[in-house]
Amino acid sequence: MKRSRNETLQYIYKLCDQYEAEGRQAKGVNMPMRDYAQFAVMKFMLYLVGNDKNVTDREVQLISDCHKIPLTKEYITKFLEEKPVSADDIFDIFSKILVVFTEADIQNEAKYGSTSFLLLEFLNELGLEFITYENVRNDDRTTRALGVIMQRLRTFRSAYLRNWLKMHHDKINPFVMPEQDRPEQRMERPAVVPEQEKKKAPEASEKPEETLEDLLRELNNLTGLSHVKEDLNSLINLLKVHKIRAERNMPQTSVSLHMVFSGNPGTGKTTVARMLGRIYKAVGVLKKGHLVEVDRSGLVSGYVGQTAMKTKEIVESALGGVLFIDEAYALTANTGSNDFGMEAVNTLLKAMEDHRDDLIVIVAGYTDLMQEFLDSNPGLRSRFNKQIVFEDYSPEELLSIFTGMCDKAFFKLSEQASAAVLAFFENRVNQHSAGFANGRDVRNYFEKALTNQANRLATMISVTDEDLMTITEEDVRPIELF
Repeated sequence: MKRSRNETLQYIYKLCDQYEAEGRQAKGVNMPMRDYAQFAVMKFMLYLVGNDKNVTDREVQLISDCHKIPLTKEYITKFLEEKPVSADDIFDIFSKILVVFTEADIQNEAKYGSTSFLLLEFLNELGLEFITYENVRNDDRTTRALGVIMQRLRTFRSAYLRNWLKMHHDKINPFVMPEQDRPEQRMERPAVVPEQEKKKAPEASEKPEETLEDLLRELNNLTGLSHVKEDLNSLINLLKVHKIRAERNMPQTSVSLHMVFSGNPGTGKTTVARMLGRIYKAVGVLKKGHLVEVDRSGLVSGYVGQTAMKTKEIVESALGGVLFIDEAYALTANTGSNDFGMEAVNTLLKAMEDHRDDLIVIVAGYTDLMQEFLDSNPGLRSRFNKQIVFEDYSPEELLSIFTGMCDKAFFKLSEQASAAVLAFFENRVNQHSAGFANGRDVRNYFEKALTNQANRLATMISVTDEDLMTITEEDVRPIELF
């Protein structure tokens, strides 16, 4: 008997527990596998809901039923307005889970059936519930959104398996299973291993510490940002020398590490800030190296006294890492009596002094507006005495970013498609319209290309693996960004 949707979901969560007990963990994820899977399924459902810009009672019921929490239409609508979920977000999350499930299938010789295939089929079935319910709803945008992400995840799994088979060509494909192990039988398998087997399972290995050399290589491999890399490498060299002097008990000079990141949207400011926290941890400047990202809404409240409390809570969460304040100039844009942005600034300045050895603050925004921000309070320029300018990407660099996204998702560009993408971004850079957003434009362009490819493949009678992995000129030529 086939399991229900919620029974299948609970089975997947139990597999997460089992795989974690076997020492498996999603790369770069610092939470239990079950919690990460629950987070992933919630984001997947919100991704589907957000594509038609219309949250229905049925969708709210589905999400609440899956997660056993009472949600409202108003809450979900507000959440999606503040934090929209993209196809890239879903791919990044589920590709990590797929790696764990696929490797477990391979190494366990699929004794529980193909659990990676089960995961993909569950997501597809869940997506179909959003698209059609008793034949009263058929939304093309949600259908396309589901098709795009499922195609990407299936292609990723297929490519991962092909790569494994190439490296282990002398071994039998573990997914050629006997009849009792085929997908239609797999859901009745025991969800967890016996207790005595679990005790024998190896303990989860600790995540190895990142080395400074690896992190610097990752920084320097970023597309473009040549001046940013030069400035940061110089700063890191200063910190390395500073550390050596400390180890030899030599006199030290104070080094302020709070910074201003200025530049247009999509130029990599958040990415570099996150990487910088990890670098500072490797150097020994920070204990944790994590990034807490906020904007004005995360610091300022609408009532007297609450802003200071709100800002202090954010600072507490960032201790040991980097507090990244995007569009920081919005804190001081209004100086009227009913605005509490300056209260947040004053609270922040005091916190920076109180936690000078355990907190780094990076403020970011448009170059001109950040100068106005620094002039708004006498203490700001002295605290933020390092300014890093993020320049716009060139058309060639935007093409390189696009190609990198394709590689990451196991897609490849045809020669004609590559030329068309470059021509598009040459025109985009030359026009430099108000909506130009550098790397964000590339991400939006990439998602539209995948949608076009999915629509093209849907009309084909027979689709090969090569078709699934190739983006053609036909997929990218008609794209427009606003």
